[in-house]
Amino acid sequence: MSELYLYPRWVRLWHWTNALLFILLMFSGASMHFNGVGLLLDFQAAITLHNTAGILLTAGWIGFVIGNLVTGNGRHYQVQLRGFLKRLITQSIYYGYGIFNNAPHPFHPSSEAKLNTLQQVTYIGVMYLLMPLLILSGWAFLFSVYLPETLFGIGSVWVVAMSHLTVAYLLILFLLVHIYIITTGETVLTNMRAMLTGWHRDTHQETEA
Repeated sequence: MSELYLYPRWVRLWHWTNALLFILLMFSGASMHFNGVGLLLDFQAAITLHNTAGILLTAGWIGFVIGNLVTGNGRHYQVQLRGFLKRLITQSIYYGYGIFNNAPHPFHPSSEAKLNTLQQVTYIGVMYLLMPLLILSGWAFLFSVYLPETLFGIGSVWVVAMSHLTVAYLLILFLLVHIYIITTGETVLTNMRAMLTGWHRDTHQETEA
């Protein structure tokens, strides 16, 4: 069995803080969207929690981007174009078919590359496209009184609201898939343990060495 230290402390701290804030945003957002239903928050409390969590999420995202720029963690998001399509297809086939037939994993994390190609593409899309859209639409919502009355001939608040909601649903979908993928390690808790301790355990890598 081999172990690699792949997740530095700042990444783990950001990851779990971001996860908590996103859960709070989902709960408070649902409380506003379905106000008065079940055990959800009252509307004013939901607004306060949502705005506070959104501001902290923004600060965390900025910290994540800066961290990737000034530390070695950013290299894990640099996609190598040579052989890109082949690696992407191979990894997709594994997750869609091979994993259910006990096929060997086509990728093993290393200190040079902790993310497979499909993870790179997904995380880049989430962290550098969807998250900025969520944050920008959230801030636009927060300061909606300063928006023009219409955008593209439609009420600007409605455009911002639908954009924010659509991106939020896409991120919730990502979260569900992310939670599932976490359970596909050597054991159900192997990948969770790695993000708690920083150390990734890979018994297969040693076997093949």
